Amino acid sequence: MNTQNGAGRRPSLSLPILRTSRDHHRAGTLTLGNLLSSLGEASFGWAIVVFSLLTLLPLPPGSSVVTALPLLVTTVQMILGYSHVRLPGPLARLQLDQAKVRRTVLRLRPVTRRLERVLTPRHTTLFAPRYERLSGVFLFVIAFALFLPVPFSGWFPAVSLFTFGVGIVERDGLVALVGLSLGALSVLLTATIMVSLAHGAEAMLL
Repeated sequence: MNTQNGAGRRPSLSLPILRTSRDHHRAGTLTLGNLLSSLGEASFGWAIVVFSLLTLLPLPPGSSVVTALPLLVTTVQMILGYSHVRLPGPLARLQLDQAKVRRTVLRLRPVTRRLERVLTPRHTTLFAPRYERLSGVFLFVIAFALFLPVPFSGWFPAVSLFTFGVGIVERDGLVALVGLSLGALSVLLTATIMVSLAHGAEAMLL
């Protein structure tokens, strides 16, 4: 029984990223473009997953202004109807730190474990080409919230985008909708923090 359960268990979401980043690191070719290409560049899902992880790397405060750029590029390309992600040269050549990538993936294990338990292909109509541009609009708004240097808000849009990306990779429309719902909450949180900061600054000036 245990053998069958082990054999029937779905592969971890973390393994492709960990293995691919490790192989490129050993070869001295760990760049954003190479990592994405090896995972499957034609899929916007892996692009969103990888770029979300990039924003969650242990970097100085305010780094999301830079790390969110690939997500903005990707979501704009979805809106414009591109068939796959086309990274500008400087982004494609961006060198990644394999140790930081690994730590970030492992930090997300509580999230990925929960997703792995429920992932299954369903509600795949959400991924039809006619809905891709609309999804791109929603994702662009979430990515823009991530791009803004607002204190204490960056983790939430990044996790919501990660969840949506996993939904695309696994063709699970329900998980993708959960990602969009979390994204809407993260946008609301970001807007609330910005309004509070603006009111606070206004009060100090009076």
